Amino acid sequence: MAAHRRLAHRLDGIPPTIFTAMSALAVRTQSVNLGQGFPDVDGPPEVVAQAVHALETGQNQYAPGPGVPALRQAVARHQLRHYGLELDPDCQVVVTTGCTEAIAAALLGLVDPGDEVVVLEPYYDSYTAMIQMAGGVRRPVTLRAPGIGDEHSRLDVDELRAAVTPRTRFVLLNSPHNPTGTVLTPGELQAVADVALEHDLVVITDEVYEHLVFDGSEHVPIATLPGMFERTLTLSSVGKSYSFTGWKVGWATGPADLVGAVLAAKQWLTFTSGSPLQPAVAHALDEQADYPARLAADLQAKRDLLCGGLAGIGLDVRVPEGTYFATTDISALGWPDSTAFCLALPERAGVVAVPLAGFYDSDAGRHLVRWAFCKEASVIEEGLGRLAAADLACS
Repeated sequence: MAAHRRLAHRLDGIPPTIFTAMSALAVRTQSVNLGQGFPDVDGPPEVVAQAVHALETGQNQYAPGPGVPALRQAVARHQLRHYGLELDPDCQVVVTTGCTEAIAAALLGLVDPGDEVVVLEPYYDSYTAMIQMAGGVRRPVTLRAPGIGDEHSRLDVDELRAAVTPRTRFVLLNSPHNPTGTVLTPGELQAVADVALEHDLVVITDEVYEHLVFDGSEHVPIATLPGMFERTLTLSSVGKSYSFTGWKVGWATGPADLVGAVLAAKQWLTFTSGSPLQPAVAHALDEQADYPARLAADLQAKRDLLCGGLAGIGLDVRVPEGTYFATTDISALGWPDSTAFCLALPERAGVVAVPLAGFYDSDAGRHLVRWAFCKEASVIEEGLGRLAAADLACS
């Protein structure tokens, strides 16, 4: 009897997420996990107490599909307080199961088969998976470091313009950018806005690292640029800014028609989730508004610790402007690609990192490796010590 195919064709070529694979490898080999981006320390205990209170006072049944009103209102206040964006919490805010669901629901709710989506490369792996599942066609634009020794990858505006065709309908943006740590400049954002306005494109922007920027860098939401609010869907979450990655509470904001498209798809994905967590997240946004700035200062020190240590063992480090992550070029070590290096690293050094080769359509990331610094300093130091004691050259 012939074997029956069990996997839908829409999933052809989509591998398991690299983050799950590398974290499992870290557990299996008892390695220091500098791969997946989750912090070692929880966010404010006052916010946890609010979740406990909600659990103990009966807030354990279905939340409204668009989200608990208190959280939608808090998100609207957050956008006004930080960016001057005025939102109607009843129709311009929807709560999602983390930003991952926001991305999925946005693409499923907006992208028709054959629609082209311009996406910055390297890309978070859920972007391309969901573009494919929605039937869209990705048009990658590579963030490039201008030369060896340059720390920051930048957007090439000419490449951006060249990527747009008559079938292009969307730009999927991410700034601060995972995995490069690039924070798009006002000039780069204006170039994206100019292209969107010229070609009548919708911009879907993932801003989960919006508050985690360093060295005086500034995150500017593209929705604040002239003419862009009406065509921008902004996605974010509590996970990164407040160190509650496991809570999976996110949101989408923007004009009612774009937010409505997210809700139209989201209702058939989770419908709703995290009822007792949503009022706690509202408390975080309203009452712990200074926490992300303190977290960013702490992360900057840990970034410097990690990047200094990686440079000290001879790696070419690209110091990030934001996020949880730094990247290194391992070309000089002789490895064929970053995947081979990262698979060998636990045995060589007892450390896990994430290869970036699979985050590109091009070969621009073949020798790039992502390292997470959202860990305790002692964990980073242990990882650096193990790397310094190991032979990292390909043999």
